[in-house]
Amino acid sequence: MEFTDFNRWTWRGRWLEGHGLTDQRDTIVWSKSTGLPLHKAIVCMDARTSSICRRLEKELSVGRSHFVESCGLPIRTYFSDGIKKGYAIFGTIDTWLIWNMTGGVNGGLHVTDVTNASRTMLMNLKTLSCWPIPGIKIAGCLGDQHTAMLGQACKKGEAKSTYDTGPFILLNTGEVPIKSGHGLLTTLSYKLGPQAQTNYALEGSIVIAGAVVQWLRDSLGIIKSASEIEDLAAMVETTGGVYFVPAFNGLFAPWWREDARGVSIGITRFTNKSHIARVVLESLCFQVKDVLESLNNEKGEFLLRVNGGATANNLLMHIQADLMGTPVVRPLDIETTALRAAYALYFFLKMLEETDVPTKEDNIVYKEILKNLCEA
Repeated sequence: MEFTDFNRWTWRGRWLEGHGLTDQRDTIVWSKSTGLPLHKAIVCMDARTSSICRRLEKELSVGRSHFVESCGLPIRTYFSDGIKKGYAIFGTIDTWLIWNMTGGVNGGLHVTDVTNASRTMLMNLKTLSCWPIPGIKIAGCLGDQHTAMLGQACKKGEAKSTYDTGPFILLNTGEVPIKSGHGLLTTLSYKLGPQAQTNYALEGSIVIAGAVVQWLRDSLGIIKSASEIEDLAAMVETTGGVYFVPAFNGLFAPWWREDARGVSIGITRFTNKSHIARVVLESLCFQVKDVLESLNNEKGEFLLRVNGGATANNLLMHIQADLMGTPVVRPLDIETTALRAAYALYFFLKMLEETDVPTKEDNIVYKEILKNLCEA
């Protein structure tokens, strides 16, 4: 379905029924009086809080795993932390959006959803709860990686990987949170309504993917645009024995080494920029493979569904499939998050209907959604 056809997706002929939100997860702190961010947000690639993390590890009884049992996350620079001063409001990006959409400085609601809350280290995974919002409904609110999982229709035992700034791999583990013994994070998958079952996931977060292509373009000048890397890499059949680890800001899952830094080995006099381009693509796939092998230790081999801007690179997807030795499934719409927020909103609106029995019209819409989810 083309995006220009989106006006077909009205609900019962009404133009506005509610809002569906998806957002980049993690932290923002803003002023209660102005609604403006107090400072630039600290994103996942920023490791400047490592000294704070090390101090907490020493002070807490179980060290870096102190909060794993309750919220599923170790103490790392990747995750957000709390704030106690009354002049600022703390939340995830969706919290700030909802706060503004419901009034902002004039009484805006300070709320979030369970998927975003699962990334803050402030929510117990087993005792989560939801609450209604009056007025125009805000529904289908999920963190971007969770929206992609929903959009890829990942059921229990199925996994997806988003290839954007960094690859994020999630495996749906069903209705019970599973604690990983192989460097993965326990998190929420999705929860579609107050009475719906909570779906949990294991996640492997990788900090660098599309960002390393930007590095080739902006810092080294090897390419002029990100789209050039596929053709350049395809000029050689192998990397010529070159390997590259893009640990610019450390390594995330499954290694969790904040002290790691980027390294390239195997460079010879015959190495050219095509080899460099190809080894960059391979480095992304090897990182994903590391996470997938950790997931395989938790659950047997599985099909990998993919999405995100980098999946337009056919060579990247072929290398990934070859390294895994299993199929990679790419959706018709590789930027799944926004459309799938609407997908979640559809289910929410359906839940509000007087009857739970789907109509003929509902079934047509639902089948069109599924038809447009994936292609092999």
